Amino acid sequence: MLNSIKKTYNGFPSLFWVVAFTLFIDSIGSTLLFPFFALYITQKFGVGMTQAGILIGMSSLAGIIGSTIGGALTDRFGRRRLILFGLIFSAVSSLSFGLANDINLLYFLVILVGLLSRIAAPAQDAMMADILPENKRQEGFGITRVVFNFSWIIGTALGGLLAEKSFFALFVTDAILSSLVAFILYVKLPETQPAHHKEEKTNESLRKTFADYRIVLRDAGYISFTMAGILSLLVYQQQYSSLPVFLRDIHGIAPNIYGVMLSITGLEVVLLQFWISRKIRKFNPFLTMTVGVLFFMVGFSMIGIIRAIPLFLTAVIIITIGEMIIFPTNRVIATAFAPEDMRGRYMAIYDLGWTLPATFGPAAAGLILDHYDPRLLWYIGGVFCALSAFWYYLLHLKLGAEPRFQPSNDE
Repeated sequence: MLNSIKKTYNGFPSLFWVVAFTLFIDSIGSTLLFPFFALYITQKFGVGMTQAGILIGMSSLAGIIGSTIGGALTDRFGRRRLILFGLIFSAVSSLSFGLANDINLLYFLVILVGLLSRIAAPAQDAMMADILPENKRQEGFGITRVVFNFSWIIGTALGGLLAEKSFFALFVTDAILSSLVAFILYVKLPETQPAHHKEEKTNESLRKTFADYRIVLRDAGYISFTMAGILSLLVYQQQYSSLPVFLRDIHGIAPNIYGVMLSITGLEVVLLQFWISRKIRKFNPFLTMTVGVLFFMVGFSMIGIIRAIPLFLTAVIIITIGEMIIFPTNRVIATAFAPEDMRGRYMAIYDLGWTLPATFGPAAAGLILDHYDPRLLWYIGGVFCALSAFWYYLLHLKLGAEPRFQPSNDE
């Protein structure tokens, strides 16, 4: 086993492990906070899930603008500065949320934070694509999933305990950890953008840098891939916004139990992700995405039917199997689409697959939870996942034979 671990470690660039380590630290902070944000809003300000969903959606809508700006700036100015800016601003914004005592102030904060916090997202994805050799990307993205879920085990369990006592402690902890990661990366992280592209972009006008988004938007295959992802991620994100409120209000399940559920699924990823990543890299990525989204369909549909805690745990375990298949694979596909000199802008559009569902999903889900049969939310989610799986299968038929999407058989 030690030889296997050593072989894996030596198989990746040292900078990859620096990034993986800082991801571990930063993700403890984000997983302390993110799953409990809807609970924080509804409890502290005494509002329903509809209003909480609108606030979360406003933040994500502003994030779309921030990510778009960040993608262009990443290709022009490089990755490092954008990433450091994002970490420092994350620390400041966490404290701002924790100190807010007026719901009207929160509306201003979610727009500002949403705009600036997503600027670094394309830079982070582009940096990983820079660091990882092509034949190591599926495995490398799988490793980052394992690292994230080590953090997830710690963060969600601790977050559930802290949320019972003090939401403010969640925000302070996240701010401290973001600042620590910014310091480590300031010391250890070099610029990863290929030097020849950086020189080209320096001589390019900023207007042209933004205008070249039209090249990404004309890539019909990439836009179709992004749209298929939006359908399934619209459902997946309900696990971290609507699900804890649904469990609390409909089934009387406390936040600490929800936190334990998430910790168990984090352990599931730690134990199985690396093995799954090695297995799925042998198959066409679009077909792999189809199978992964079908796991989403089963898991989320179950939530509308079941009542007992063990069955809810079973549902999120099934959903997590889908995660382990989907999330390393969709980043591999996005990277395969992206030309080396446009990775930032391609990754900004990839980021829309997350921000658009986060913009409209929570508010739409809130309307269902507050005004209709709450189980309807999960039945609709099952249908959306079925449509997404079918869409990925069509992409497999259309694009799967292209050389850039051929599976890696390197051992």
